[in-house]
Amino acid sequence: MLGVAAKLAYRNIKEAGLRTWLNVAVLALTFVVIVGFQGLYTGVLAQTSRAMIEDEIAGGQYWHKDYDPYDALSIDDGHGVIPSSLVSLIEEKKATPILIRQATIYPAGRAQSAQLRGIDPAQAILNIPTRSLLVSGEVGNASVSDSFGDTAAAFGTNGVKSATKAAIPTNAAASTSIAVALPSGANRGTSAPAGTNAAAIYELPILIGKRMAKSKNLAIGDYLTIRWRDSYGTFDATEGRIVHIMDTQVSSIDNGIIWVPIEALQHMTLLKNEATLLVVSPEAKHYITSQEWPFKTQAFLMRDLTEMIKTKRISSVIIYFILLFLGMLAIFDTQVLSLFRRRKEIGTLIALGMTRMQVVFVFTMEGIIQGALAIVVALIFGMPLLTYISEKGIAIPQMVEGYGFALSDKLFPVYSVELVLTTMAFIMVVVTTISFLPSSKIARLQPTEALKGKIS
Repeated sequence: MLGVAAKLAYRNIKEAGLRTWLNVAVLALTFVVIVGFQGLYTGVLAQTSRAMIEDEIAGGQYWHKDYDPYDALSIDDGHGVIPSSLVSLIEEKKATPILIRQATIYPAGRAQSAQLRGIDPAQAILNIPTRSLLVSGEVGNASVSDSFGDTAAAFGTNGVKSATKAAIPTNAAASTSIAVALPSGANRGTSAPAGTNAAAIYELPILIGKRMAKSKNLAIGDYLTIRWRDSYGTFDATEGRIVHIMDTQVSSIDNGIIWVPIEALQHMTLLKNEATLLVVSPEAKHYITSQEWPFKTQAFLMRDLTEMIKTKRISSVIIYFILLFLGMLAIFDTQVLSLFRRRKEIGTLIALGMTRMQVVFVFTMEGIIQGALAIVVALIFGMPLLTYISEKGIAIPQMVEGYGFALSDKLFPVYSVELVLTTMAFIMVVVTTISFLPSSKIARLQPTEALKGKIS
């Protein structure tokens, strides 16, 4: 009897003609949109997470207890001497320290805020071209350490003293208004040779990102004036030369960020052996806990991204609901109209021996067949379309680069078998339920009333 019911359902679907295909089209479109959007969000999360792990987070980070990346006023206070327990990780090349200081730059004479980040040029934990900072790592016999250690207290031929000397205790190293490396054979505490450009003696190598270069109109080889405060709160300044412009998806290490050798920054700020955070290699499996240096996991560091994707997924439910509502409304109306037009047919089927539930099954099967046809149609035209998009990617406008997330020029959706099967099951459950609800009235129908064309 179930076979007969299935044949009747198929015949009725076939006779409905255009009405059936309209329902199928709406359901197929809903299926493709749901899979497409969910795959896009999955792809964005995977692509962005991978970029952040490679370029910024690695296996996690140790933060100094006073470091708060969201409080610009306290960033200069978030630093400390690296404990011996973490120094061993650095020596094993499983961690690299980063020192962060607030600064002011003067591109084209305009004062703009920036952030100085010191990093070991030889590090291999983060996938950023820090080795380019080694270009100016040593000039003649003057190394980076020499350049920013006990530098000259005064320079030039007019005997003008550095503005920082009076503010620094006598046992502390004095910084100079322009950090210079003395030529070979020159004595500390003496002025640079007359007519010598300090920036020509030692150029602070600078690494910036493409967003930073574009917004500040900077190029490789350009000089940039940088002003900062040392550990005693005294202002100091120097000239730096841009040696490389990196192309990274992660805007948080690009926009407003200036990368310099950490040893140079430690000497410039009088913070020897101090850092703001330590980036740990994914290979370091055993993490040391410390109150002074709490460990931040990958999940913690990417919580903004995951929350954003979660919010987007929730907001996209509105689109899914609208499309599903249209499909459900079409199927519901079709079922109600069929019950009204086929009253005598229902009475005849019951009179011929079919039970009420078997008649209900016929009408429910019609909705199920429409859902199955919708999935087939969606797979026929949707799979090639979604496959093409996943291979070619979706280009995004350049204005999106400033949103603060690691988005590349193209987004590549990720469609899994689990996503497709789950969406299929969801569509079929909804269609079956909507088909069953109006036809359930048949269970209370009397055959004599149905034969007369009455449905109460």
